[in-house]
Amino acid sequence: MAQKGDFDLLEFLPYLLNQAAEESSLAFQQVYKGRYGMLRSEWRVLFHLGMYGQMTAKDISERARIHKTKISRAVQKLADRRFLSRTRDDRDRRSEHLALTPAGESAYLDLRRVAEDYDIKLAAHFTKGEVAILRMMLRRLAGMG
Repeated sequence: MAQKGDFDLLEFLPYLLNQAAEESSLAFQQVYKGRYGMLRSEWRVLFHLGMYGQMTAKDISERARIHKTKISRAVQKLADRRFLSRTRDDRDRRSEHLALTPAGESAYLDLRRVAEDYDIKLAAHFTKGEVAILRMMLRRLAGMG
C-alpha cells in the first residue's frame, strides 16, 4: 500500500510513546495479572494507596489520571479481594476514604519489589545519563516536571 504524504506513523511521538509503554509494561503486567488477577487500573490504585496512604477515589483519579469509572471498578474489585477498606466521609457521605488492608499492603509490597527490579532491568538498556534524560523528558511530557 502506498504512503500518502510525508507523515510517518512510526516516527509520530504519541505512537512511539504508546508502543514503548505497551512493550515495556508487558512483563510487569504478567506478574500483577498472574499473581493477583489484577488489571492495570487495579494495580495503579493499589500502588497509589501503598505509596500515599489513605486517599479518596477522586484523589487517585486525579493523581493517576484514570477516569473515575475505571477507578470505581478497580476499587470494587480490590475491596472484593479484601485488599482495601472503605470508610464513609462523615462530612461528605458521597465520598469514601480508601486504605490498604494487611492483605493489600502485602500485595503492594510484593509487587513493589517486582516493579523495582523490573525498573532496574529496563534501565539497564541505557546509560545512567540516558535514563536520567529519559525520565526527565517523560515527566515533562506527562506534565509532571
